[in-house]
Amino acid sequence: MRARALSQAISEGDGISVLVPVRTIDEARAAEAQGAEGIVLHAPLDDVRAATSLPVLWGEEGSLDGAHRAEADACLLAVEHYGDDGDALARLHAEAEQLGLECVIDVRHEGELELALERLDPEIFLLSERGSDETDDPIGHVLDLLPDVPAGKLAIAQVAIDSREQVVALERAGIDAVIVPPGDVAALVGGSPPEV
Repeated sequence: MRARALSQAISEGDGISVLVPVRTIDEARAAEAQGAEGIVLHAPLDDVRAATSLPVLWGEEGSLDGAHRAEADACLLAVEHYGDDGDALARLHAEAEQLGLECVIDVRHEGELELALERLDPEIFLLSERGSDETDDPIGHVLDLLPDVPAGKLAIAQVAIDSREQVVALERAGIDAVIVPPGDVAALVGGSPPEV
C-alpha cells in the first residue's frame, strides 16, 4: 500500500510541493498534469489509483476505515480531537502505521505541536490556520508555528492560498508543502523555485 509515500514525494520535489483536494477522477488527473505532488481525498474515489500515480492523503479525521477504503498512502490525525489524551492519539497513530499509512499530524498551536512531539515524534506536520483568530494573519499564524517543527521533519501548510506570491512566501520561510484549492494549480506551482 505504501508504493506512493507522501513524505518521499514532498521531500524529493523541487521547491515547495503542492497538494490538491479532489472530488473527481478528472480533478485528480488535472492536479497531476498541472504539477501537484499529492492529492487529498475527503471521500473514497473509485479508480483513483488507475487515474493518478500521486500519493493520496486521507483528509478526514476519525476512523482509519475511510483511509483504508480510499487506498490512501497517508492519513490526517488532528491533535485537537484528543485534547490532552496523548494515549488515545498514540494508539491511533500506531494503528495507522500498522495499516501502512503515513501519519500527517494536524496542529493548530504550539501546545498541540509539543504534545505531538512528546507522544508521537511524527515525520509530517500539518500546520493549520484554524488556530488563528479573526485578527491574525492566517499565513503568519502558520509561519509562527514553523520554528517549533524540528529540523528533518516535514511541514505542510493548510492555509487559504490564492496567489503564487503566497506560495513563494511559504517556500522561502521553509514550508515543505501547501494544500491549495483545485483549479488552476499550474499558476500556483509556477516555474522554477525561487532562490532562498
